[in-house]
This record gives sequence, structure tokens and C-alpha cells, in this order.
Amino acid sequence: MGTYAVTGSASGMGAAVAERLVADGHTVIGVDIKAADVVADLATADGRRTAAAAVLERAGGVLDGAVLAAGLGPAPGRERCRLIAEVNVLGVVELLDAWRPALAAAERAKVVVFASNSTTTVPLVPGRVVRALLDGDVDRALGTLRLLGKAAPTFAYAASKIAVSHWVRHQAVTPAWAGAGIRLNALAPGAIMTPLLEQQLATPAEARRIRAFPVPIGGFGDPGHLAAWVVFMLSDAADFLCGSVVFVDGGSDAWFRAADWPRPVPAVRLRRYLARMKEFRAR
Repeated sequence: MGTYAVTGSASGMGAAVAERLVADGHTVIGVDIKAADVVADLATADGRRTAAAAVLERAGGVLDGAVLAAGLGPAPGRERCRLIAEVNVLGVVELLDAWRPALAAAERAKVVVFASNSTTTVPLVPGRVVRALLDGDVDRALGTLRLLGKAAPTFAYAASKIAVSHWVRHQAVTPAWAGAGIRLNALAPGAIMTPLLEQQLATPAEARRIRAFPVPIGGFGDPGHLAAWVVFMLSDAADFLCGSVVFVDGGSDAWFRAADWPRPVPAVRLRRYLARMKEFRAR
């Protein structure tokens, strides 16, 4: 049995993951803003430092895995974009940077980061916002988002999930992660029946927008089903899974982008491809 850190453990998909892991006999160290083993506000730098240190102390310096499920969706309010950036990006990157030595100490640790199908179904997300978030520069990202008016929170959310997906893909294959035996992957859900979605469906205008969104199999996902995917991605069966973004969204990503992926390496990127091959052989 292993020891796992789960952020966002008090509700929604994080709670479903924590319950499933405990039921399977594992030790779970839950992190959330309330009702958790480690109570911390991941929207603040102090909260993230508190969460990182408290988990390491409770785990005794060894983590068999981590699930980064804490996240905020789009909602009205002047500060919402900042909160989304702080929790959805820095609340993943800073905690995993702090936990990496403990994960490496477990030798075959697995990490699952919650992304979203908003990464591929929201059009016109500004690339400069994604780049700023990857640089950890929230203020620079907000400078662009402010130009988008009422749509800013929607774009902030999609950009935050693109940023963490790119971070996972870049970091997963490096000596610090794959080379240390840590499998780092992302799970990209669609519309899952969580308290957040229930709240949105209670608003008629929001409900019409959500129900009009293409989900080929129909309906909404179940948190328990997502938890089962996470447990699989934490298991020995996922030893060869590295740097993947797994979409569990009822077919929405495929509906919008069936021909976009996979695709051959274009000629304009061949030089970079060959350079990466040379870099890998030189290790």
C-alpha cells in the first residue's frame, strides 16, 4: 500500500479520488482550503508553501504518488483570473517541484495532474497568456486577460489548463522526472457532475450553454469514473505511461479535432526533432 497526496480532496473529483484510494487501502494526505488533512489556500504563495511542507512531513519524505485535482473554473469577479492562475498553475507546479524528491525516493511513483478538455475545445486562447503562466508570471498573464473583458475568466481557465498540460509534457520526459522513475501524466476531463457543474446548471443561461456543448455520447461524466481512471494511472499497469494527456470527455475533443492529432512531424520542425534525438542520445 502506498502514500498519496491529493489536492482538492474535500469535494468533486478530488474527493472521489481520495475515497477510492482509501477504500483500496492506501494512505491519503488530503489538501484543500477546508475539511482536509492539510488545510491550505493554494491561491497564495504562503498557502502553497504550507501545503508542500505539511505533506512532506506527514509522508515522512516519501510519496508513492500525487494527484493534483485542486482547481477553479471560470466565474464572474475581478479577482477570478488571478485565482485561476494561482491555483490551477502555481498550485500544481510549485507543489510538484517541492514534492519531487519525495516522489523520487519511492522509485516508481506516479503523478496525475488534472487538465481539462478546455485545452482543445476553447478557441483563440492567447498564446502569450499560456507562455506567461508557464513562466510563473501571473501579472503578465493578467495584463493580456484584462483586454478580454467579461470573457477573461473563460480564457484564463483554458490557458491555465493548457499551461499545466504543456508543463507536464515538457517535464515528464526529463532526467529529473522520468530519469528518477517518476511517471508524470495528465487527465483531461470534460463536463463532470461536480458541485461546480451543478451550480452552473442551476443558472438557466449557463445551463443552456453547457447543454449545447457537443458531447457525442451525451450527458455528463461521473466523478467516480474519473477516480477509476486516476487509480489506473497510479497503478503498476501505468509504468509505461509517461507525458500523456488522457481525454475522458465523452468524445468532445475528438468531435472538434479528429484530424488534428496524431499528425506527422512537419518539415519545418524536423531540425528541432533531430536536435532532440541527438540530445537524448548524449545523455
